[in-house]
Amino acid sequence: MRVDELIQELQDLVADAKTMPLSGGKVIIEADKIYDILDEIQDTLPAEVRQAKNIVADRSQIIAEAKKESDDIIRAAEERKKQLVDQSEIMREAKAEAAELLNDVKAKASEMRKAANDYVENVMKRTDDAITAQLTELRKTRQNLRITKKS
Repeated sequence: MRVDELIQELQDLVADAKTMPLSGGKVIIEADKIYDILDEIQDTLPAEVRQAKNIVADRSQIIAEAKKESDDIIRAAEERKKQLVDQSEIMREAKAEAAELLNDVKAKASEMRKAANDYVENVMKRTDDAITAQLTELRKTRQNLRITKKS
């Protein structure tokens, strides 16, 4: 079960709890049920953190693949440039074509790196936001439990 589902289960447990008369809205909740859910949350959170780490690892892989592809394209452009140096006219054309190709490749490689970084940054932000929201809900639920426990 995901952490957000477990937090929802805690919220449902509090919402469905019986109110104590003349207590200002305090409720009676079985502590064992809450502890069971909190234990599940503690077991589930490391898996979600591991998933976030995998996303970071994927970012590195995407960037490495983009760099390798750009290096391959640059290497191919340089090889093409070397093949075009037979005569002076051909050499001038080859240099111009190679320079243009090299510039295009560098621009494409830069664009690919930026797109990969933007994608990974977006995924990491969403993951961070989700984990932060879940931790906030967990802390609120624990605080409500403490308040209920003191009553």
